[in-house]
Amino acid sequence: SSSSSSSSVRSNPVMAEAAPASAVPDVDVAGNLARVRAALEETHATKSLTHTTRLVAVSKTKPVELLQAAYDAGQRDFGENYVQELAEKAPEMPLDIRWHFIGHLQSNKAKVLCAIPNLAVVETVDTEKLALELEKRWVALADERAEKDPSSKGRVLSVFIQVNTSGEESKSGVEPPDAAPLAAFITENCANLKVAGLMTIGMPDYTATPENFECLKKCRSDVAERLGLPDENVLELSMGMSSDFALASEMGSTNVRVGSTIFGARNYNK
Repeated sequence: SSSSSSSSVRSNPVMAEAAPASAVPDVDVAGNLARVRAALEETHATKSLTHTTRLVAVSKTKPVELLQAAYDAGQRDFGENYVQELAEKAPEMPLDIRWHFIGHLQSNKAKVLCAIPNLAVVETVDTEKLALELEKRWVALADERAEKDPSSKGRVLSVFIQVNTSGEESKSGVEPPDAAPLAAFITENCANLKVAGLMTIGMPDYTATPENFECLKKCRSDVAERLGLPDENVLELSMGMSSDFALASEMGSTNVRVGSTIFGARNYNK
């Protein structure tokens, strides 16, 4: 659509004049998706894994044309990092997409996010304040979501607790010992949020140092115990990205977030 291509060059009027109408990167999205899925399937087969691993296509900074190509190839779970970008894309895409918000979320942006009827999960909850704000906005905007999509009525919002497993100050997330208390707080105080799992970003290249993944698994055990869950496997583990999604899957990830391997290198010059 013309609106999406014009938005990418809005900040540069000279470029807007010169840019062709269809400045969509030439990427074999369907082929890339097939390769990632095949790699996941091979890992599951060769390692005899019993859990399933969902593939989330991370589409931040990508035009809706590329998302549509992924959708046409059967992809339904998409991850976005920026609230405004997700709010602009969601209405342009089919309603049966499951949107995962995977970026750092400021409480004041929760209102925009919670108006999206097919927001499936917020993977980056790391404070009581943010949880309370999501609870409040999810309830307040229920009618607005139902108008856009009647099937969204009565649905709770799944959240993952983001854990800083690498100890890097630049990363968001709770410290590992704080994951279980936050999960308990949400369960007790946020009736419309469901603690559905845990998420981590980990080190830039932790194929050699899977302790970040081990740490998240330990946090899951702590959370399951704290919430009185009979089986910790009902909680998801969101870990693994383009560089290590197969390893993450092997180590128990139920949710891998793959962007550049599907959509090509990211374009931040929006």
